[in-house]
Amino acid sequence: MKIQEIKTQLTLSNVLHHYHLKPDKNMRMCCPFHADKTPSMQVYYKTHTAYCFSSNCKTHGKSLDVIDFIMYKEGSTKREAILKAKGMISGETNNNKNTKALTRAAVLTRMFTYFKKGANYSKPAKAYLEKRSLDITKTEVGYNSGQFHHGDRKEEALIESCVKYGLLLDTGLTARTGNIAYKPFGKWCVVFALKDRASQIVSMYFRSTLEKKDVRHFYLRDRQGLYPGYPAANAKRLILAESIIDAASLLEQESIKSKYEVLALFGTNGLTAEHQQAIREMEKLEEIIFFLNGDEAGKSAVNKYASLLKGEYPEVTISNVEVPENEDVNSLLQGHSGEILVHLIESRKEYELIFSNEFSIEKKVSEVAEVIEMKEVKEEEKKEKPKKKNSLDTNNPYNLKYQGNEARYQIKGFKINQLDSLKITLQVAAK
Repeated sequence: MKIQEIKTQLTLSNVLHHYHLKPDKNMRMCCPFHADKTPSMQVYYKTHTAYCFSSNCKTHGKSLDVIDFIMYKEGSTKREAILKAKGMISGETNNNKNTKALTRAAVLTRMFTYFKKGANYSKPAKAYLEKRSLDITKTEVGYNSGQFHHGDRKEEALIESCVKYGLLLDTGLTARTGNIAYKPFGKWCVVFALKDRASQIVSMYFRSTLEKKDVRHFYLRDRQGLYPGYPAANAKRLILAESIIDAASLLEQESIKSKYEVLALFGTNGLTAEHQQAIREMEKLEEIIFFLNGDEAGKSAVNKYASLLKGEYPEVTISNVEVPENEDVNSLLQGHSGEILVHLIESRKEYELIFSNEFSIEKKVSEVAEVIEMKEVKEEEKKEKPKKKNSLDTNNPYNLKYQGNEARYQIKGFKINQLDSLKITLQVAAK
């Protein structure tokens, strides 16, 4: 295994966990390489490096990658640190060849690295990504041919771990070789990694390249993690896309990637508790931008989630990108250049609560007026008095007036875009 492969497969979070080290919420910790009472080491999970800002530290001035960190922590040579790193990846950190306790993150990181290599040599994967106008050199994506557990690639510990985490399914059948016949999960699918707060791969999303299949979307069981990962805590603007492929389409546009954080929902009902927690950790957030599909499901999802997020973050601007009817982010990219996505985002509008006709203000006021009128008519009939003409005045939407037979009614103070916190004044003046 080459050094670059080690750095790709072994995350800094894995290394810190191995040494029972944990940074605080600002990604700082006491440096383990010198006497440090005040946290002086900054951890960077996105680059998998660490840096000590103390001039008293022997590592001061050096950005530490995972191998450097192990070398200084163990007081070993670089070669010994490399061997230790390999052991962390395989789960054999004590040089015990029978050890099979591979962590979920270690297994999925290793498998995603394998899938990424497969995408580079797979004609079906390249054809599918080209059809979706995605560039394999810009998007971190893999391809599952379903062959990783055969031939020279067969490793008992890895197979057991893949069964444990859902990448292989035990069918209960026996192959011609006499071995268990496993069914690979997500075969013939392009693969995207879902990452946790520490940027570790903790789950995967599979999209079938076979268009004739009835079901095309697959997630590993016990789904966790987000795509492309947790947004930066200091980011100010966040775009929520409806799908992972839509998010990947946005991230390939450098002018979007450089200005906004992008987070994929898991469909129109896919704003999970983990999404909400990730948004909650964005301490400097100023704006949330919805960029969902231009169909009824997408519009309904915006209406539902915008109200939810506005209630939790009243000081954050909630915006909506107006998408042409029955289009989505990726279909727009297929039919146009990436500039159309930039244009639509720049033309976004601040969100206003939209009601369907059955919940419209005009209809509700009319229904209320009818109830009042019927009640007054009955009272008049009892008194055997002639009915007087009633009227509803809606000229001023913030001061509705209704002239009844016995009194004059005025409803004041509400706004159509503030019904989530409705406050009104009802004034009744008897004749």
